Amino acid sequence: MRPSRRTTLSLSAILLTGLTWATTGSAAPAGALGPAPGVADLVKDIDQILGDARLTPARAGVVVRSAASGEELYALDSGKILTPASNTKLLTSAAAVENLGLDFRFTTSVLSTGRRAGSALAGDLYLRGTGDPTMLAADYDALAAEVAASGIKVVTGRLVADDTWFDDVRLGTDWAWDDEPYYYAAQISALTASPNTDYDAGTVIVSVAPGDAAGKRPKVTTTPETDHLKIENRAVTGAETDVTIERRHGTNTVVITGTVADEQQEWVTVDDPTAYATSLFRASLARHGVRVLGGAARAAVPEGAAAVASHESMPLRELLVPFMKLSNNMHAEILTKAIGRKVSGAGTWSAGLAAITSFAKANGMTTLNLRDGSGLSRMDGLTPGGLTRYLAALRAKPWFDAWYGALPIAGQADRMVGGTLRSRMRGTPAAGNVHAKTGSLTGVTSLSGYVTSADNEPLVFSVMLNQYLSAAPRDIEDKIAVRLAQFRRDAPVDAVVQLKQEAQAENASELECSWLKPAQC
Repeated sequence: MRPSRRTTLSLSAILLTGLTWATTGSAAPAGALGPAPGVADLVKDIDQILGDARLTPARAGVVVRSAASGEELYALDSGKILTPASNTKLLTSAAAVENLGLDFRFTTSVLSTGRRAGSALAGDLYLRGTGDPTMLAADYDALAAEVAASGIKVVTGRLVADDTWFDDVRLGTDWAWDDEPYYYAAQISALTASPNTDYDAGTVIVSVAPGDAAGKRPKVTTTPETDHLKIENRAVTGAETDVTIERRHGTNTVVITGTVADEQQEWVTVDDPTAYATSLFRASLARHGVRVLGGAARAAVPEGAAAVASHESMPLRELLVPFMKLSNNMHAEILTKAIGRKVSGAGTWSAGLAAITSFAKANGMTTLNLRDGSGLSRMDGLTPGGLTRYLAALRAKPWFDAWYGALPIAGQADRMVGGTLRSRMRGTPAAGNVHAKTGSLTGVTSLSGYVTSADNEPLVFSVMLNQYLSAAPRDIEDKIAVRLAQFRRDAPVDAVVQLKQEAQAENASELECSWLKPAQC
């Protein structure tokens, strides 16, 4: 049986359009006016789109609302809890801006204890982090260069990592253990590193290239160069590429198997990001002529430690772009803990999620359940009705324009503009118009955000599809978004723009474009 549908028009809609009756799915009484022709046409068309056979066994929640008046133009299961996947980031990102501010920066610092005797430090050298997901090997190298420039050449004590800004819980509640090797489920730490400017914190890029001859081992390199991973190269050079690069569960051993005919890359998570970051820093110190005689340790920086070097991240207003455009899970989780640290002094998931939930409830969401900041947990739950009220409320925030600009934009080819919508809705009225957040898990797809109608009315919408058995039916989301871009209150649409078949084919994958990385997007 298909899910029941209920479309509603609020009292404000009645007043705005001159109606005396709101559609509720039953016939209007004799003499009553129906909905405005454009609204009735929109309802009919969305109903038809949602009649897709792929949704027969599935759950679907869809709400369309006027962003200006709050009027509900379309509603299907508005108050039902659904799994949002990365639509959760709409809450985390905005709560981060509200609580931390657009100018917030992460700081990574080097401090020392003991006394200086010429070029020798008779004490420990500390590396302290606050969660910066944008730290590259080059940034740790710059810190090491500052240490050397301060005159320190020998550290008689230890290199001590201070990652106490956050707690030591590395993985989110409900995350699947078999996701742990993959970069979208990396471990969270106050000290971490990213391999490139996508800023996938807690990962290393492992690259394989053909060897000197068929049957020979392929060449393996890592970005950044690191001794934190152990590589077991069992692959061979062959006539085609069919290679697996995977970190063995619970270890830092990466096993490479299969055949290699051309260069391939895989983003691999590390076990213990703190040790990973510290190893990069130690190697950089050595390159700059600073010898650390002691071993490695972990402890909080003691009171009275002397500052030696520091690095500040880009401000949050800039970090929002790779975070939201590329749907970066680790940015979401790091910001969740940063929010907790700021609001309650505890860099924990529970503290951060409490603050995010409070912000969401204060801005229109009455029913929700958050287990992480990224949407990777299948226990996260939002309602499409609550999400549209929330999206409408955010438009009044003084920081809205900066946040809105960080959302993916339909059909814009540049990765840092179109993001996860860069290949969707191209050549339609939605291209360059729809600013929205995507969401993907196996059996879950969602799209929620903003669109301007054909008569220049700002709309908010949320489409959440759960428990389908087909490939991801993202074309259904796209059809609804395109139809909203065509919406006019005063008249039906003569011809609904059809999506190109190529765009539908691209949307069949279960993973967001960003999860497949640039070469595959």
